[in-house]
Amino acid sequence: MGKAKITKVGIYHYVRLVIRSGIFLVLLYQYISHKIMDGVDIFKSNVIEEIAVIVIFVMFIIEMTLRFFPSALESPGCQKQFKRNYVKTGKTNIIIEDNHGIVLVALVWIGLNCVFGLLHRYQIFDDGIMILIAAFYSICDLICILFFCPFQTWFLHNKCCATCRIYNWDYAMMFTPLFFVNRWYGWVLLGMAFILTLRWELTFYHYPERFSEETNGYLGCANCKEKLCIHKKQLKTLRKKLADIKQKRVKDLEL
Repeated sequence: MGKAKITKVGIYHYVRLVIRSGIFLVLLYQYISHKIMDGVDIFKSNVIEEIAVIVIFVMFIIEMTLRFFPSALESPGCQKQFKRNYVKTGKTNIIIEDNHGIVLVALVWIGLNCVFGLLHRYQIFDDGIMILIAAFYSICDLICILFFCPFQTWFLHNKCCATCRIYNWDYAMMFTPLFFVNRWYGWVLLGMAFILTLRWELTFYHYPERFSEETNGYLGCANCKEKLCIHKKQLKTLRKKLADIKQKRVKDLEL
């Protein structure tokens, strides 16, 4: 397997990863500094921080709005729902290999966040913690795309992001902690994420052939413009080489 350059879609993912990581670190710093210095809730403190929250809110609203339309910068994983990306293969056998695992994923995710919700209910977690969890989820979302996806590995066992059955669940999962936060922007983000997921599920119900590699040639490796599977394999190879080098150094020290 030869080396593959990072595609435009991959660059888009990395840019978002950097931005979301920056947002999380800034929010974390502000939260800790307020707690240590004066005990003021970051999200009730001053105008500058309120403006920052609005900017973050608008950024995610724009991201989700764009998901409702075809885009050359988005992953095939979320673009397969659109009619223009349905490439007939001539086959009629619709196979959705990861469809059986979605209930388990939903139950695990709801259970995990219900634990956080209970901690919030009994005031062990405040609103700031719940928002930080949502910000952390936003980073994990892109880590799943670029490096390692536990849902793919442990639950769904799908080939790649392109064939992922729950790709457009990402924003709903990301903003789940905001369900417990009594802030207007949290409810708006979660509401829009729910609409996005509902549209995805209705499309799957009416046009399942678009979601199967057997019936939709758009999902085949030959038509993939993302090539993140190659990128992930290269990273895996690199990690193995670094582990081998480390092991060799340890053996040299033991001699």
